[in-house]
Amino acid sequence: MADLKDRKFRRTVEQLAAIKGRHTELVTVYVPEGANLGTVVDQIREEQSTAQNIKSKQVRKNVLAALEKIVAHLRGYRKTPEKGLALFCGNVSEKEGVTDIQLFVIEPPESVKVRLYRCDQIFVIDPLKDMLEEKEIYGLIVLDKSEFTIGILKGSRIEVLKNQESIVPGKTKKGGWSANRYARIREGLLEDFLKKAGESLTEEFKDRKGVVGIIIGGPGPIKEEFADKDYLNYEIKKKVLGVVGTSYTGEIGLKEMIERSRELIAKAQAVKEADLLEKYFTELATDGLAVYGQEQTLRFLRMGNMDTLLLSEAYLRDNDAKVEQLIKEAESMGTKVELISTDSPRGQQLRELGGIGGLIRYKM
Repeated sequence: MADLKDRKFRRTVEQLAAIKGRHTELVTVYVPEGANLGTVVDQIREEQSTAQNIKSKQVRKNVLAALEKIVAHLRGYRKTPEKGLALFCGNVSEKEGVTDIQLFVIEPPESVKVRLYRCDQIFVIDPLKDMLEEKEIYGLIVLDKSEFTIGILKGSRIEVLKNQESIVPGKTKKGGWSANRYARIREGLLEDFLKKAGESLTEEFKDRKGVVGIIIGGPGPIKEEFADKDYLNYEIKKKVLGVVGTSYTGEIGLKEMIERSRELIAKAQAVKEADLLEKYFTELATDGLAVYGQEQTLRFLRMGNMDTLLLSEAYLRDNDAKVEQLIKEAESMGTKVELISTDSPRGQQLRELGGIGGLIRYKM
């Protein structure tokens, strides 16, 4: 259900972003968590008074209609929703002289912190886009023999979590030490340093929720050694998406690594989905544990014999009203629900099979 809500939220934000007003007549209102709705309504009433001064008769009419629609909707609430509210209203018609006043209301997945009123040719959606960005989290580490830096990528923002310098000396031996003795000391210090980097990475990400994957980077060969050997525990190592070469370490190195990892990050979710669809279509081709089409899929689901329900985004769009109930029904029976994009050939193939199918638990 959470995945469904996330996708519907993302789709609504994309829809709002695509709307362009012919004039300055698209109204955006953000109501922060804990705000007094009576105060918000009073402020919008003041904006209605100001809007009376708009010179264009048609624009004035559209703005006033949008504000009235927002006020009418707000009066239906007893109090501000727990995480606040975002309202978007205006004339969305693409034809000059034609009026189509529509209202979009979002109770966002995260708390609204900003109080905002804006009348423009576009809706203000940056606060919502920031919420979308928080959903995908990637663990990051860049290292060489001199230091390691651990960070996290949230959307487009990089946050440094830890930086530690090493005491590993250079390759040139010191004083009267023999080359062999100096090399052994250096190798021992490097080993300890890489162990510390592995422990720190594990500590930061073993219990952190929402981590899609981990990327390792840095200049020189140390990054490959760190990735290949047993410096990471099994659960963390499973999340490693790849190793990327950089010119720097530190925060600059993290930023450089992300720029070079865009394709790697884009593939992470696609690979997971591709593996699931490959399994599904293999079972389907061999008359195994797979079903397709609405009638057959719902029959197996309601018999309690559905392990994983697959729903195409296209099915979601065409059956929006009943999908939430369908997912609740699936979850009540312990069935996993996966929403499948139509971006890949396999995703398109599921769409052509009716957009709904699943992996069943046993043959009947």
